[in-house]
Amino acid sequence: MISKKELLFQIVLHVLVLLFFSFDRVEGGIVVHKAIFLLFYSAATIVVTYFLMPKYLYKKKYWQFFLGFILVVVVVIAIEELVLEPLMFPGTKRAGTFPGIYISLLGVLPVMFILSGCKFGWDALQKQDQIDELQSTIQESELQFLRSQINPHFLFNNLNNLYSYALQNSPKTPEIILEMSGVLRYMLYESKEQFVPLKKELEQLGNFIRLYRLQIEDRGIVRFEVGEMEGEHRIAPLILIVFIENAFKHSQSGQSSNIEIDISVQMEGSVLEFHCKNNFETVPSLDTIAKGIGLKNVQKRLELLYPKKHQLEIKEKDNSYQVYLRLELEKI
Repeated sequence: MISKKELLFQIVLHVLVLLFFSFDRVEGGIVVHKAIFLLFYSAATIVVTYFLMPKYLYKKKYWQFFLGFILVVVVVIAIEELVLEPLMFPGTKRAGTFPGIYISLLGVLPVMFILSGCKFGWDALQKQDQIDELQSTIQESELQFLRSQINPHFLFNNLNNLYSYALQNSPKTPEIILEMSGVLRYMLYESKEQFVPLKKELEQLGNFIRLYRLQIEDRGIVRFEVGEMEGEHRIAPLILIVFIENAFKHSQSGQSSNIEIDISVQMEGSVLEFHCKNNFETVPSLDTIAKGIGLKNVQKRLELLYPKKHQLEIKEKDNSYQVYLRLELEKI
């Protein structure tokens, strides 16, 4: 079904073509018989644009479209030569002769090509809009799926730690549960938007780091530094948290003491620079499946949300794991 926009476009297009081809500069007005012929050509073009093109051309049935177009042109010229011209120019010998057919052909083809070409261009633009909308929907669905993986990933890592503390009847177990509930509340309810204020995200990072500090206790040092923030910026939620979670898990899995984790967030204009460094001891049997899921997840989200606006470097050297992330953020 034709839309109102397309109907308006077609009306304006046909009026412009009618005025262009039927206007006579010498007489200073529209020539009636030319206008009648053009209206006839326009009617014939509708058959091409709204029947032949959707039925054959867009379905890549090129030969059927080509033959159908030739048939329409033949019928148009036949009606013009055998019906219209004898009625409008009685007594003349032009109708049905080779020069007359040749002149008719030169009249009908430009009009049909222009009208059909504009219709093809209109359909191409509409199709591109549909493709863009579909891609946007797919991207949003993919982002929702990636974000939905973060909560199970977080629970998987922390419930194991909580279980060990519960077995030991540790007095810190209630505090860990309280901190976990706060972080989960943010993940489930407050980070549903595609972007959140940077300060709010950093505040949750602090809560998250406090949760893991409780698990490390006196086995090492955790440094978390946040530079001065000028202006209000927004960031995709739960991006930085994955790297921090991996740092804590990686450090704790292979060593019981001398844990060192350095985390810093700095802003230079609208560019965020995130550094995360942790030491670790290599353990061949270490289960890295969850870690792999988290990193692949965040890398995919960065590609979708910050195309050509991020730089991610991950280095593993001399029992040290380093992450550097550079993000170009937008202001609120």
